[in-house]
Amino acid sequence: MVRDAQPIKMIKSNIDKIAPTEARILSTGENGVGKEVVARWIHEKSSRVKGPMVEVNCAAIPEDLAASELFGHEKGSFTSAVKQRIGKFEQANGGTLFLDEIGDMSLNAQAKVLRALKEGKITRVGEDKDINVDVGGVGGTNKDLLKEVEEKNFHIDIYHRMGVNDVH
Repeated sequence: MVRDAQPIKMIKSNIDKIAPTEARILSTGENGVGKEVVARWIHEKSSRVKGPMVEVNCAAIPEDLAASELFGHEKGSFTSAVKQRIGKFEQANGGTLFLDEIGDMSLNAQAKVLRALKEGKITRVGEDKDINVDVGGVGGTNKDLLKEVEEKNFHIDIYHRMGVNDVH
């Protein structure tokens, strides 16, 4: 069986060591290799297991909606905002947020995500006050993020926050 294969055992052993810490983790690999499965294993082995596991496909969010999707918005903050919406960071509060295809996020969205990861604070679109959030972060990507940093497509600070513990 696949779950008994030596590479999978090595990945699970790595997860067993990393997941109980508060470290953020980057799950890397080609499309279809199981980055989402790794994120779930990390959540299940973490101290955040009683909290929610929230997944967001960063590649599927249009750039102009990224802030609303990730941080939420207040009613009336833009034309189609007919009610308040809670974003993915707030939904994951106390649990784990899996930012799948994090390498496909716009630089603007990356800067806002960096603040949320660094300070544990978000601001909904159309709101002035900060909201404290406590999320364990797992990023997933099929890209070479160091190459993306060199090409000025990815913030080095996010890489350093997520890429310290890489599960490939």
